[in-house]
Amino acid sequence: MKETIIAGVQIAIEPNNVKKNIKKAVEWLNRAAEEYNPDLIVFPETVTTGFETGLSREGLWDLVDTIPAISEEVSKAAQKNKVHVVFPSYTRGEKRGDVYNSSILIGSNGDVVGVYNKTHIYYAEREWALPGNTADVYELPFAKIGMIICFDGDYPELSRILAMKGAEIIVRPSALVRSFEIWKLTNHARAYDNHVYLAGINLTGMDACGNCNFGNSMIVSPIAEQLALATAGETIITAKLDPDPLKYISYGVRNPMIFNHLEDRNVKVYEGILEEAKSQFPISGRDIWEKGRKK
Repeated sequence: MKETIIAGVQIAIEPNNVKKNIKKAVEWLNRAAEEYNPDLIVFPETVTTGFETGLSREGLWDLVDTIPAISEEVSKAAQKNKVHVVFPSYTRGEKRGDVYNSSILIGSNGDVVGVYNKTHIYYAEREWALPGNTADVYELPFAKIGMIICFDGDYPELSRILAMKGAEIIVRPSALVRSFEIWKLTNHARAYDNHVYLAGINLTGMDACGNCNFGNSMIVSPIAEQLALATAGETIITAKLDPDPLKYISYGVRNPMIFNHLEDRNVKVYEGILEEAKSQFPISGRDIWEKGRKK
């Protein structure tokens, strides 16, 4: 990994107005590139529509587009500014009604480097989106990048897999509407669990169904130091990432780092049991949610 400048663009969207939101994203991309000269710019989850659109699977499929068509204007801006971009959007599958919650990694030449489809679908989201089943790491000129999306960050195994595949930076575009404590805890934990940089970039403002995203995007270091934190409004956060982040055991001290969470694992303790895991507590909230939906 080289010294890397990462920028997160935290904006509000106009619900379901794809063209307007893409135009806005391009404007903010240009601004971020001009003001901070970053290597990587990250946008929030579902930045073209908002998270909950109020549409059926078929209606959402009609609203969005395939890759690379949905990201064409952003690709042109990435090439113009010579910057890599993570651009999240709902995207079309092959069959009408098949929709994925995607993060599109665009290279500084404008080409699509890779696509990640959200693998852990939030319970309500199952009504309109399908889960992905792959999680890859992409080697860029400055660092190895892994992508997760919002609810994915609640699952330690996913970030661990990306770290084991060599990720040095994990980006987490989000449209998170739960508590700030959960947002902060999971971002810091996934960074510290795996000794990776984590950029959690959250939407702000309302979606079509009145869900309020609270912003507070953040960039966290491999020793759980918060390098950047946004407020609730529209803004850009940025941080310079040190290529030698594990020199010291904590920030503000000179005590040397003496452990590594990946190298020091005792895998025999949990080998073969992950697929068998099941919660011992009933999930009563799902029944309440489903009854509300049927009214």
